[in-house]
Parts: sequence; C-alpha cells; structure tokens
Amino acid sequence: MSEANPWSVIQSIAERRIAEAQERGDFDNLPGTGRPLRLEDDSAVPEELRMAYKVLKNAGCLPPELADRKEINTVVDLLEHCQDERERVRHMQRLRFLVIRAKMRYQRPLHLEEDDPYYDRLLEKLQAAHAEPSRPGRPGGDA
Repeated sequence: MSEANPWSVIQSIAERRIAEAQERGDFDNLPGTGRPLRLEDDSAVPEELRMAYKVLKNAGCLPPELADRKEINTVVDLLEHCQDERERVRHMQRLRFLVIRAKMRYQRPLHLEEDDPYYDRLLEKLQAAHAEPSRPGRPGGDA
C-alpha cells in the first residue's frame, strides 16, 4: 500500500486556487506588470541561512555582520570627509574599535578585501594619518 504524499495534495489545492484566481482576473493590472523582476543574488549567503536572512531583510533588519559592516563603512565615510583633526582622530579610534570588536565577535578576520571599494579608501586614510608628522598639542605629539 503506497502512502499519499501530503505535499502533492497541498500543491494541487494551490494550483487549483491559482487557476481560479487567474480566471477571475485577480492577477490583471498588478503593480509592476510588464517590468522586469529584480532578482537578488544571495549566492554569498549559506543555503541554510537564506530564508532567515530573507525574513530579516523583509522586516527591515540587518544580520549582525552586515550591521557591523555598515557601521564601519559609515565611520570610514565620516573619516574621509572630516576636516577637524581632533574629530578625525576620534573617528580613527572608533574605526579601530569597530574592526577589533568585529574580529572578536565573529572569531574570524574582518574581510576588508582588496576588491572592496572601501578598502583602498581606508588604507589611504590610515596611511595618511600615520605619515603626518606629530606636532605639539596634537594627540600623539609632544605636549
């Protein structure tokens, strides 16, 4: 005696209801009709996490790793446009803290990869800050 697949029953009910809705015209004139679909590339997300990430995204939430990355990118942008030296030093300290915290939190290196557009800007800012000579009255300078 073969057992009926419960999913096939559900599938047939769903298909019947979709066909009925099509006949009634429920799918006519929907928003976005005639425009291409925007398919999202979730290939970088592990398969077992894709559904959870999709639910979080639809709810307006970011996974912790992405929230940390977004905060780091914000500080890099602030650092890039900062004119005040003291504020710049504070942003650099904040950036250093965020990177160390992310490394500790996820027990793996933070990927600031070479193909990442923020990587070059971050390196330039940090190198420029270390290349400037210390002056009296500045943090790190002679008092």
